[in-house]
Amino acid sequence: MTAYGRKITFLCALLGAFVIIVTQLPPGLLTLGSLQVHHQALLDYCQQAPLQSAALFFAAYVLVTALSVPGAAVLTLLGGALFGLWPGILLVSFASTLGATLAMLASRYLLRDWVQRRFAGPMHTVNDGVARSGAFYLFALRLMPLFPFFLVNLLAGVTTLGVRRYWWVSQAGMLPGAVVYLNAGHQLGQVASLRDILSPGVVFAFTLLGVLPLITRWLLARVSRPSP
Repeated sequence: MTAYGRKITFLCALLGAFVIIVTQLPPGLLTLGSLQVHHQALLDYCQQAPLQSAALFFAAYVLVTALSVPGAAVLTLLGGALFGLWPGILLVSFASTLGATLAMLASRYLLRDWVQRRFAGPMHTVNDGVARSGAFYLFALRLMPLFPFFLVNLLAGVTTLGVRRYWWVSQAGMLPGAVVYLNAGHQLGQVASLRDILSPGVVFAFTLLGVLPLITRWLLARVSRPSP
């Protein structure tokens, strides 16, 4: 298959998945209130068919992340509520990374021109950061809750980052936030809003954790620089 044929196939697959989500999912399903209402029914189903439930959850999470459909945070809460912390970490970590990588590849091979036009300002900033710090910069962006993950996926697709490096850095950078949401999923019925989970203190801690690798790299560069 030619490169053009692969692009068309990839585009058709993404469009097909998007149509399935839009047409098959009831409106408002991926909301906190809806999941709280159906929590017990979903939990009963998971207990009856654990492997099938895990596979369906994994597939749904990959599609939601790859297509940048709002609801990944709520799905992460649900993963903690249905599967527990450690199985939830395994499912969410790999599903979110696979979805993010597919979104990045879509940006790289299908949406490059549109992304460069639509996000010219952020694109310049990200390109500069990647040129200077590479994986450290991507890791910092992944840790900062203030920077939308879908935008990271789109912008990274237009950079020179390799797929393998993008995968493992994204998986490591998204893991702490996933653990916070999965742990909160144990008290799904008591969570009134997603803001209850990411308090200002938590957001600040993640931001500080994200900036730390960049500061460390800058300090190492300063120390190793030859004296005039």
